[in-house]
Amino acid sequence: MTNLIGDMARTLGLPQLKRAAGVVTKLLPIPQPLLIVGPGASAKLGQAIGDFTHRKVMVVTDATVVHLGLLEPLLAALHAAGTETVLFDRVEPDAPIPIVEAGITLLREEGCDAIVAFGGGSVMDAAKVIGLAVANGKSPQALVGYFKGLHGPLPLYAVPTTAGTGSEVTVAAVISDPKAQRKLVVADTRLVPRMAALDPQLMVGLPPAITAATGMDALTHAVEAYIGQWCTDYTDRMALAAVGMVFEQLERAVHTGSDLVARERMALASTYAGLAFTRANVGNVHAIAHQLGGRYHVPHGLANAVVLPAVLRFCAASCEPRLAALARRARVGAADDGDTTLAHKFIDAVAELNRRVGIPDKLEALRAADIPKLAQAACREADGNYPVPRVMTQRDCEAILRSLLPAPAARKRAAVKPAAKPASKRAPRKKAAAA
Repeated sequence: MTNLIGDMARTLGLPQLKRAAGVVTKLLPIPQPLLIVGPGASAKLGQAIGDFTHRKVMVVTDATVVHLGLLEPLLAALHAAGTETVLFDRVEPDAPIPIVEAGITLLREEGCDAIVAFGGGSVMDAAKVIGLAVANGKSPQALVGYFKGLHGPLPLYAVPTTAGTGSEVTVAAVISDPKAQRKLVVADTRLVPRMAALDPQLMVGLPPAITAATGMDALTHAVEAYIGQWCTDYTDRMALAAVGMVFEQLERAVHTGSDLVARERMALASTYAGLAFTRANVGNVHAIAHQLGGRYHVPHGLANAVVLPAVLRFCAASCEPRLAALARRARVGAADDGDTTLAHKFIDAVAELNRRVGIPDKLEALRAADIPKLAQAACREADGNYPVPRVMTQRDCEAILRSLLPAPAARKRAAVKPAAKPASKRAPRKKAAAA
């Protein structure tokens, strides 16, 4: 949708285009996957896929998932049903195009007739593009944009191992071009997986930092869907539910990672937020975060988390009633507080939640010299694609980015790394699912 909207914007003008696109998103039929939720859901999904009599399934994942043995219940269920499997475990963060191309080559060579995406957002996005590319005989680059394939992808199933991206229910896939240092979006309603398993047991070993960043990613999806101009009654319900669940469960999931209730509720929050933003879209936070990811390889969830409070402060006056409603759902503020007070209390609560789960309020990778180009690219992305509550100018975006610059002293301290501990005194590594 990104390229289509951008092209139409230049012809029709942005205000008219965004109104038209908002109508289209409300009417566009978007499928929803059948969800299997709860401990052991991944094995149950394997049983279901076996019932569909696929001959050979390619499992797309990453090396960490394989090392931790998280795939075993799914693979055992598939093999018990007589389904052959092919493992592609090379996916890296941001799904670089060369890796996606390698997956396409393997799938073609093996003649697989279905795909299971088992991992974080990058894994699911890579699997989507692999399936769409093979079905259409096109390269990943040729699929960038909206509905660039004549045919839908191979049958796709998803098992997220993080709670944040919502990619198991969305119509888009984000891949990266390492040479151009850009993130690219492939969008098609047929990219939604047919079934998805939300298995909290897979997330128990996720490190606190990844749990925090992916959880704040889900919160960002829900908030931007709720305050944007394409919201509907349905997306509002999904977004409000997600916001409430993140505020109730994220801190517990971060600090008590073995809590299956918190893990399951966060997985559902991520899915609800995905259902919300796949129709209502995102906004200025994502426009900025995409540039930070492309330029500095900052993980997407972390970039969203750091940027979110600053963008909400920028647009607060334009969406006070909506931010106030989010505050009430998050149980922030007093019953007799007005909308203005509640809106600002909600923004403060987001910043405080960041702090409690260990998200920094500055971005260490950001460089002042890069800000003008980053702002220009972010404004272009937001103007051409997102139904934001308040439009950013170049100057506005530069100011937001400058507010995220770390203090010079902090940069200097970060550059001086402490000496490594002797091997005998190093803390043992924790096992964790891949992000």
